Amino acid sequence: MSLNYKVVFAGLVAMTMIGATAQAAQCGNTAAGFAAWKVAFAPEAKAGGIGPRGLSALAATSYSTGTIFADRHQKSFNLSLAAFMAKRGSAGIVARARSLKAANAALFASLEAKYGVPPGPILAIWGMETGFGAVTGNQPTVSAAATLAYDCRRSAFFTEQLMAALKLVDSGAMSMSTRGAMHGEVGQTQFMPKNIMLYGVGGRNLNNKNDALASTANFLRGHGWKRGAGYQPGEPNFGAIMGWNAASVYQQAIAIMGKQIDG
Repeated sequence: MSLNYKVVFAGLVAMTMIGATAQAAQCGNTAAGFAAWKVAFAPEAKAGGIGPRGLSALAATSYSTGTIFADRHQKSFNLSLAAFMAKRGSAGIVARARSLKAANAALFASLEAKYGVPPGPILAIWGMETGFGAVTGNQPTVSAAATLAYDCRRSAFFTEQLMAALKLVDSGAMSMSTRGAMHGEVGQTQFMPKNIMLYGVGGRNLNNKNDALASTANFLRGHGWKRGAGYQPGEPNFGAIMGWNAASVYQQAIAIMGKQIDG
């Protein structure tokens, strides 16, 4: 290759890279750029393996001001442990969990046999997240994930969640009618889309009690849960609880309630 040809070739490569960068989806902090972002993100999604159904779902998403508001106003995790547990109604969760543990003894025994996780932490998470399936959320999941992928605050994290949601749409495990919490969590124990991909079991229908609880046990096992070990702070399995939620007060509350449930 001659020197002149090398220079021309290098220039063409550079221009191509600049053009690709210019076309890359740009995050934003208002609704104004969301439509343009969807158009720019679609080729990235397609290159990442998203098929026709997922791309159609992406095109149909709308910017969720409710999701953005919720993302900017998460205050309960700043409370003291005692105040957090009181606000979340931990005593009521424990009482209800003990009743459900007795009523579903065979189910929880099978989960412990398969995944090594006792009923307490699973029930504590179930109660904390949705009041045992009573409140799973009414926010369109794919739109919530797309809104947060576009939003500049945590774009990289939620781009992964959006890609997972679109893959779930492609597979038929999720659709544009799927609804959940404000950040894209779905089902009775509020799984993020990527965690459904990684740890969802059964039919991956997290609105189904059995699938949700089994998936929760599988998540904890996938985060290092050791059969028969303790799960209080400083004990081997507390790290698995930490994997569920990054907030210290949440982690401690699950450990405390789980122990009270397990007796």
